[in-house]
Amino acid sequence: MQKQFSGKAWKFGDNIDTDLIIAARYLNTSDTAILASHLMEDARAGFVNEISQGDIIVGGENFGCGSSREHAPVAIKEAGISAVIAKSYARIFYRNAFNTGLPILEIQEADSIKEGDTLEIDLPNGVIKNLTQQCTYPFAPIPPFMLELLTSGGLIPYAKAQNLTK
Repeated sequence: MQKQFSGKAWKFGDNIDTDLIIAARYLNTSDTAILASHLMEDARAGFVNEISQGDIIVGGENFGCGSSREHAPVAIKEAGISAVIAKSYARIFYRNAFNTGLPILEIQEADSIKEGDTLEIDLPNGVIKNLTQQCTYPFAPIPPFMLELLTSGGLIPYAKAQNLTK
């Protein structure tokens, strides 16, 4: 996984739960391509047909609340979303995102990002640049171990690389 990326912002509000990210009716498969094809369809019909590789989801408070299933961050990542930015996350979604290799960032200024803004994220330096509005948003550095999980692509690839899966 790269540590710097850019994409178009797609805005969602507060309390976006895991059933809005990927509806429970699709959880009878582990095929990540199928999961990705239904990303956010109950929140915004046709969303997957509008996004491009590398785009960024921007949410409000409590993004990823609801169930503890890993399907939600898996669907986001598989759909080509490079990161999620929100004011806050449900704890289980936060951990599942890192376990699946999906970068998620907390910034209180998420509301000031507008849909369609072009964002650049620099993970190592803790900065989000809004190229459209010509401003920056700092974020707390990602702890080294969590950054290793992201760089490895998630917990399973990390464990395999560390030879921890005997």
